[in-house]
Amino acid sequence: MRRGFKAEAERLADRTRTQLGLQPYAPLPIRNLAEQLKVEIYAADDLIDRSRIEQLNAEQPGAFSAATFHLPDGRTVVVYNPCSDACRTNSDLAHELAHLLLAHDVRELQQIAGHTFFTCDRDQEDEANWLAGCLLLPRALLLKEIYAGADAAAVAQKHNVSLPMARFRINTSGVLLQARRSRTPGTR
Repeated sequence: MRRGFKAEAERLADRTRTQLGLQPYAPLPIRNLAEQLKVEIYAADDLIDRSRIEQLNAEQPGAFSAATFHLPDGRTVVVYNPCSDACRTNSDLAHELAHLLLAHDVRELQQIAGHTFFTCDRDQEDEANWLAGCLLLPRALLLKEIYAGADAAAVAQKHNVSLPMARFRINTSGVLLQARRSRTPGTR
């Protein structure tokens, strides 16, 4: 990840949330952000038979979570895996919208042995993951939850994000250390 990106992502998330009229502790309704960005969201089973998605999940668990398409008519569409739970879908949608906020290049479709694959830029994927976490679980919100004694599972459930997303943000945002220092006498 490029130098300075993490701080940049925190600021971009704060600006984006402010533009949506959200307080620092408020949950982000991800579909409201999609609407603001003029992005249409579809479950993949709106487009193809659900049995094909279930077959993919059975053969390659986690192979498809969500993808963004820029259509020739100018529309931008995010398609997500309807077999994922609502918390995972929320995190996946935030990831896709983060790509758009960061103006990442569109991934390319490639054909290999008759199968279609997306190519992904690892750095861009890491940046989108980081920004998605900042959008859904900003530091101020995490600090409030940690001070209240919440753990990752409670944060995930309360804010409708995946447990890995909640753990990731709590462990990488520095809020645990900040909360611990504020509770230790003589460290303020």
